[in-house]
Amino acid sequence: MSSEKKFVPFQGTKEQEEQLRKVIADHKGQRGALMPVLQQAQEIYGYLPAEVQQIISDEMKIPVSKICGVVTFYSFYSLYPKGKYRISVCLGTACYVKGSNKIYDKLQEVLGINSGECTPDGKFSLEACRCIGACGLAPVMMINDDVHGRLTPDCVEDILAKYE
Repeated sequence: MSSEKKFVPFQGTKEQEEQLRKVIADHKGQRGALMPVLQQAQEIYGYLPAEVQQIISDEMKIPVSKICGVVTFYSFYSLYPKGKYRISVCLGTACYVKGSNKIYDKLQEVLGINSGECTPDGKFSLEACRCIGACGLAPVMMINDDVHGRLTPDCVEDILAKYE
């Protein structure tokens, strides 16, 4: 697996950009406005790509480097889009001991993406989490709100097929 993120073209709409510009205008001149603007921008777009950061930079007169620093520092911001189906594999202790790392590796192999990435078709995104709260079903993963437990690497492709 390459350590380079897969390129997914930015697909923002004019309506989203208008929403973002309104959010920025509503916060103009306020101290500490960057964080709320970034939060609302992520709600509008689902993530904070370079194009969105540039608009924020231009409108708020804040260097892109500062904006990128904030976005990459806080874990709740994402530089990459999320898929229609968001896969989260538990790597907490109970799941890890029962082989969730092998599930995670298999997902990366089958989907052709790394952690935090989205498949080029926008269908799946993959991330790890520390606990889903279903330790009795370990190892587990969630696809959106669906919990899948007692997993083995061999069942990964069959589960993914249900979301095709």
